[in-house]
This record gives sequence, C-alpha cells and structure tokens, in this order.
Amino acid sequence: MRKIAYDCDVLVIGGGIVGLSTAYAITRAAPGTRVTVLEKERGPARHQTGRNSGVIHSGIYYRPGSLKARYAVRGAAEMVKFCAEYGIAHAVTGKLIVATQRAELPRLHALVQRGRENGIPVRELVAAQIEEYEPEVRGLAAIHVGTTGVCDFAAVARQLAEASGADIRYGAQVLRVDRRAGLGVAVRTADGAVVRGRVLVNCAGLYCDEIARMTGDDPGMRIIPFRGEYYELGRPELVRGLVYPVPDPAFPFLGVHLTRGIDGGVHVGPNAVPALAREGYGWGVIRPREVGLALSWPGAWRMARRHWRYGGGEVRRSVSKGAFTEAVRRLLPAVTEGDLVPAASGVRAQAVLRDGTLVDDFLIREGERAVHVLNAPSPAATASLPIGRAVARRVLSVLGAVS
Repeated sequence: MRKIAYDCDVLVIGGGIVGLSTAYAITRAAPGTRVTVLEKERGPARHQTGRNSGVIHSGIYYRPGSLKARYAVRGAAEMVKFCAEYGIAHAVTGKLIVATQRAELPRLHALVQRGRENGIPVRELVAAQIEEYEPEVRGLAAIHVGTTGVCDFAAVARQLAEASGADIRYGAQVLRVDRRAGLGVAVRTADGAVVRGRVLVNCAGLYCDEIARMTGDDPGMRIIPFRGEYYELGRPELVRGLVYPVPDPAFPFLGVHLTRGIDGGVHVGPNAVPALAREGYGWGVIRPREVGLALSWPGAWRMARRHWRYGGGEVRRSVSKGAFTEAVRRLLPAVTEGDLVPAASGVRAQAVLRDGTLVDDFLIREGERAVHVLNAPSPAATASLPIGRAVARRVLSVLGAVS
C-alpha cells in the first residue's frame, strides 16, 4: 500500500483564540506533534476573538457543573496568569451586576447562589452601597464579583500562536475537505494548496457547521449569526469599572453593559440582532447565500416564533439610538444620546438546534479523524486555555487511534 506523506499530524482550521489555544495545548501535551493551523484572514483573532468586550468572565452566570461554569472559573485564573507571564495588558477590576427593577431581585439572588455554588466570591450590596463602586450607577440592589477582569484577547491569541510552535498559515481559506478511510484528511485552500493531516480539528467559529459538513459529518445544528453593536462612552469618567444588568436566564446573552477596557475607554453594549451575513458587522453587509442557509434551517423559524418579542426589542435598540440610550440609562441615568459614539461591532456564532433551541453550552463532537468545536460562546475567550486542553485531549486520543 502506498505510504501517505502527511504535512502534519493535526490540522486545525481556524486561527481564533480557541483554535490557537488547541494548537498550544497539543504541542504542550505531546511535544513533537506536528500541528498546522489554517486561518483565512491575514492574521489571528480577526472575528469573534478580536471583536468583543475584552472581559475575563468569572463564571457566575453559568449552571453549576456545566462546561461553561467549569472552564470559566478555571480559565479566568489561568488567563490572568498567562497575561502576567507574557506581559499582556490585563487588569482584575471586579464588576457590578445591578438590579434596576423589583422583578429582577429574585434573579439577582439566584446569581448569588449560583456564584457560591461555582466557588466565586460574591458581595451583596443594597442600593446605597452601589455608590462605593460606581458613584453614577443607580439600582435597587447589586452584587460585586471580584474575580472579573479585562484583557487584550487579540494579544493573547498572538502569543498562543507564537508559543505553540505550530505552523500558522494565514490567508488560507478552506474550500474543500477530503476525508478518506485510512488516508487521513486533505484540505484544499483558496490559493490552490493542499494540506494533508492525520486528524482535523474544526475551530472555524462562524463557519464551523459548514466545515463539519465539508468533512462529511452532520453537525446537527446550524450557526445563526447575531451581531452585537457597541458604542464608546464619550464621558468615560462616568464609569469606573464593569457594570452589567441582571440577565434574562432564557437567553444566552448578557444584555447591554458598560465595560472599562484596558485602554481606559468604556464600551457600551452589545445588543444582539440577527446578522444578514456571518461576518455581517453592519446592516449593509448582506450575503444572500448565508441568509438562505439561515432561513432554510427549521430551527431558525422555531427560534424566531419562540423569541420574537425579545428579538423585536433588540432590533429596536439597533435602529434607534434613543432606545439604546434608554436601555443604558436604566443603569447609568446620567448618560445622554450625545455621550454614545458608534464603535466597531462583533458577530456571535450562535449554534441553533433543529428544534429552535439556542445552544447555551460548549458543544464539541467527534467524527472519523475529526474533532468539531460547534459552539464556543462567551466565555470562550476567558475559558480558552482549559477549552484548548479539553479539545487537545480528544484530538490526541483520536490521533493515537489512527497512528
């Protein structure tokens, strides 16, 4: 039988923070393993990793025992250590979660209990104590979470790429995946190159479902992109740190919040509106094929029927700056429309099941010679180091079985 000449042992598709963390974890756990990362952009972290609030999440929101909870709590501590080790800008700031309506108080108390179950230090505050942390913020009650922080996740991704020792190929858009029994996986990129590996790892984020189907595996979900729109606060002195509303547990979104970043500026947002392209960073970006893929998925219609009222409110805040300002004023009454300066948007790769369920936890599935990361929502950047190790363990197990 003809011997196959493999270019690498592990072929990772996607140069965001999860793909690069996976490459880093593989080379740490199994030195000598040849890893190649294919990224279609000209550099790392150009999409979800580099277009978010930069928050190191504590893990307080997530169901105890879930992958999100376990990885976020562990990942927050590891991310702070990683940033300190490599001199990456970061700060442990703590944050407030503020109830502004009486109906939110039971949910706020539930977060206190959840935080304690997850091993997170939480301080409960009455209305008068909120000013100790945020003089301009108003609410009926709040909790302070001391382990939350901020960092430069794009810089983290660049450092992971360098420290992994992997062969990182930028500008390598995947057009075709050919997987044959006993012959490994061959990937053709837009420049005509063919890269052969023993095992494929799909960390393609916004396109992870398409890569899974190219590989020949049924992902059982579809990515429905949601755009998160941000403003910059023109008067950053109004906010000292991080201020969040009480989230609605029915949705995997945290609501419009205020985040003082490592550069001293204050981000306001995001909302969550359906995007008309997987990289649809504005209403004017429309890709008919991608819109068609979303509309042809039964889960998209079931999700819309179930959550139309919530979605309508998000769209209203997208098209009306006044409505967006109104949402911010619930937390920060001093803010005006003129204080909000448009900033770059992000797009979230939300996995939706056929029945319309918004997948709320990390979703990792295996196929023949393949491991697919099919849902890596917030707090994926925070939890990227433990996620990378978890994916790496699966990959090395598959690699051992086929070698």
